[in-house]
Amino acid sequence: MQGNKVAILGAGAWGAALATLAAENGHRVRVWSRQGSATLAEVVQDAEIVLSAISMKGVRDVASQVHSFTLSPTTIFVTATKGLEPQTIFTPSQIWQSTFPDHAVVVLSGPNLSKEIEQLLPAASVVASRDTTAAEKVQLVFSSARFRVYTNADPVGVELGGTLKNVMAIAAGVCDGLHLGTNAKAALVTRGLTEMVRIGNYWGAKTETFYGLSGLGDLLATCNSPLSRNYQVGYQLASGKSLTEILSHLPGTAEGVNTCQVLVQLARQKNIVIPITEQVYRLLQGDVTPKQALEELMLRNIKPE
Repeated sequence: MQGNKVAILGAGAWGAALATLAAENGHRVRVWSRQGSATLAEVVQDAEIVLSAISMKGVRDVASQVHSFTLSPTTIFVTATKGLEPQTIFTPSQIWQSTFPDHAVVVLSGPNLSKEIEQLLPAASVVASRDTTAAEKVQLVFSSARFRVYTNADPVGVELGGTLKNVMAIAAGVCDGLHLGTNAKAALVTRGLTEMVRIGNYWGAKTETFYGLSGLGDLLATCNSPLSRNYQVGYQLASGKSLTEILSHLPGTAEGVNTCQVLVQLARQKNIVIPITEQVYRLLQGDVTPKQALEELMLRNIKPE
């Protein structure tokens, strides 16, 4: 039996890891990157599944380019990007769905540090869509003995879990960089999850989704691993480096930096209480030192949990 034709957009570490997983399962995989020789039109031609693993800032541009090509009406779009569009506050799946209103869109997210997947270490992930059949098809394409894929019917929650935890990972990196200990880190991550749920509920996401792989799972992975770029941003800020310096040496994009700014803008408009995100934002802006940011969180008014 011939496998599906899968187009992977984005040849960074995450796109490359997903391309390998699909190819190992016998699917015909083509990868597009801005530096590659194949054109976007060639890569997506006849594709049954188009997976986008490009950074947030390129999503809308690439989606509109893909829209100009002739695709099968049954082509499934999968988004593996984590972030928010500053102008519209759209998630990546909302951009793909608004560009392709008649196509199934699936979100892929989970505690998946691409370096570990490259090293063939075991991992699990979630594919979520309002179209169950599409989610199940994508599940089969990527599932293997070392990469377990679950389906979920709450794409907004799954996508936001993966996006919001990046901000918490910056805070966790600060916590570790200041050597504040395990108790402080446990408190930070737990309250961070509460904050993620609060923001997610505003978007209509289900609370329980955040206790799954894409929320709590991804939060634990990213807040505890030096492999996480967002964690590195926080850790290095705590070590006295400037944000500009950190970002110029970082391989790939730390999406949490942009996400944090978009969230603060949204929270101020909608009166959503997000103290951790607010302090991370002030830290990234250079308004407070890492130590001051954490002290402010500890000095907040005491209240019931």
